[in-house]
Amino acid sequence: MNSRALRVAGPVILVVVSVVCVVAGLVYGGGAAPSLLADPGPVVRWGLPLATLAVNLSAATMVGSLVLALFALQAGERPFEIALDTASIGAAIFTVASAATGFLTFLNVINATPTLDAVFGQQLGRFLVETEIGPAWLITTIAGAVLTVLTFAVRTWIPTLLVAILALASLIPMGTQGHAGTEASHTAAVTSLVLHILAAAVWLGGLVLLVVVRPAMTRPQLQTTLLRYSTLALVAFLVVAISGTVRASIGLLGWQNLLSPYGVLVLVKVTALIAIGLLGAWYRRRLIARMSDDDGSRRFWGVILLELVFMGVASGVAVALARTAPPASALPPIGQTPAEVLTGSPLPPEFTIDRWFTAWDVDLLWAFVAGFGLFFYLAGAWRLHRRGDAWPIHRTVLWSLGMVAIFWVTSGPLSVYQDYLFSVHMIEHMLLSMAIPLLLVAGAPVTLAARAIRKRDDGTRGGREWILWAVHNPVATVLTNPFVAAGLFIGSLWAFYYTDLFRWSLYDHIGHIWMVAHFLITGYLFVLSLIGIDPVPFRLPYPGRLLVLITVMAMHAFFGIAIMMNSGLMAAEWFGAMGREWGLTPLEDQYAGGGVAWSVGEIPTLILAIAVAIQWSRSDERQQRRRDRHVDRVGDVELDEYNAELARLAARDARLAEREAARGR
Repeated sequence: MNSRALRVAGPVILVVVSVVCVVAGLVYGGGAAPSLLADPGPVVRWGLPLATLAVNLSAATMVGSLVLALFALQAGERPFEIALDTASIGAAIFTVASAATGFLTFLNVINATPTLDAVFGQQLGRFLVETEIGPAWLITTIAGAVLTVLTFAVRTWIPTLLVAILALASLIPMGTQGHAGTEASHTAAVTSLVLHILAAAVWLGGLVLLVVVRPAMTRPQLQTTLLRYSTLALVAFLVVAISGTVRASIGLLGWQNLLSPYGVLVLVKVTALIAIGLLGAWYRRRLIARMSDDDGSRRFWGVILLELVFMGVASGVAVALARTAPPASALPPIGQTPAEVLTGSPLPPEFTIDRWFTAWDVDLLWAFVAGFGLFFYLAGAWRLHRRGDAWPIHRTVLWSLGMVAIFWVTSGPLSVYQDYLFSVHMIEHMLLSMAIPLLLVAGAPVTLAARAIRKRDDGTRGGREWILWAVHNPVATVLTNPFVAAGLFIGSLWAFYYTDLFRWSLYDHIGHIWMVAHFLITGYLFVLSLIGIDPVPFRLPYPGRLLVLITVMAMHAFFGIAIMMNSGLMAAEWFGAMGREWGLTPLEDQYAGGGVAWSVGEIPTLILAIAVAIQWSRSDERQQRRRDRHVDRVGDVELDEYNAELARLAARDARLAEREAARGR
């Protein structure tokens, strides 16, 4: 098949297979069956899933094209231009499809008949701004419209990066839709679905772009681009596979439901994803290297078309799954406790010593962060070792401990109880902002990346180039300034707990994710400005660093004391309404949390002060050794000049003494 025919056939095959699988999945799972009560009609029943499919495919085209362009193509060249054109087309379809999906969702929920009168318009307006699902589609549609304009306008590196970030963010509201928002284990279901959507978009959209951009590239360029895409696809496959497994387990709740309509659709989707993964591994290991000849090239693109078929199966079945009712056991109980109403999970048992070792509530996002962070760091250290370069083992150990600590803090007992006990929440906060950054900064990840990741010489930007850009861009220059880093570290502490940001982190899991990321980043920047070896534009002299640290310690201690002195309960409608009958009272627990911030929270700061002092001492020793080596090579010029000056003064004094003696005679 020639390039132009494949350019048309690939997307067509994807769309046709997806539509067929949506229809088949809806018929089999009953997702389009008439409702016994308040049926919205066949147009809504069939139109809503098809519009959702259009949203998913266009979103993937938009996101995948932008991500692959940033990682594999060169700005200013024709393939990069095609990638952005493809993304703009995807964004335009995404906007229209999102608007249609939002409107059909309104008809499905309200069961209203479309009219041109004011009452219908008022109902639609209230749905878009007052309900939970309406604003999600309104935001998605507006984001799509903005992205449509931006993808037409941008053509250089940094604007494209910003547009790609916005495109990824525009998919997050979609993760709150479907059964994820109503099932038990709501937080885990939403997190896994969002990760699933984002990874699948990068994976599928990158594959579509490869088909579209093929005619504009030479075979050597295409081979290089395919290898880079396969790296992205491998990471995306792992995320899709793991998040999909978690998502399916929440929906099924047991092997006994595997043969239900919902379970069979899950099996079909899993089979398609496994087939895609095997095809990807095959062409990465065997076929890409053989593309230099015509026979190898035809075979490779035949495999790509087959992969698009399986992508269509997975995409279509995914939409049908969202319209298929999960087993009844996966739905939350009708009579819920106050803790279940607030958190979506039942109140855990009393926080005893054994629960420190047995309580787990895995946050999939931070599990991926810790897992990939550990893997890529160890891979970089191993690459240096294989080529004979040394990398300090203590840095590897400290980074590994930091990644393990992130996983434990966000998925272990602190994660289980931080919603119910303010003191546990504060322990989590202190570890995220003060203890874990000490371990991560000591690992010097930027220095390792700069040494281990291969430098590209074809004008594209890979991991090394983007990391170094992130370190040296003007925003990083400001954020790593010691005074700015210290201000963010201590200022955000007060701003978070004495504004509605604290409540946002409690009520919304996205707010909780933001809280974890914010405290990790601000803590990392602060520690980096004091003891890091990774490159930053400016560092204070050691006396200045100690002065900044002492000031921060004082303000941090004052923060803890302020919480202890509070006579009222922070977020009383949350911590005071859990129905918890074990442990300290909410106000006593809050007092204990302030004590954690005042006392225990100062331990990492003290360790940081000791580290600064040690670095200061070693800096003086290194400076003295450099001076000694310089003296050994060229002599001590200053000492020689000083001795010569003393000798001249002594000779002058001797002459004066002789003259005085001569006058006396």
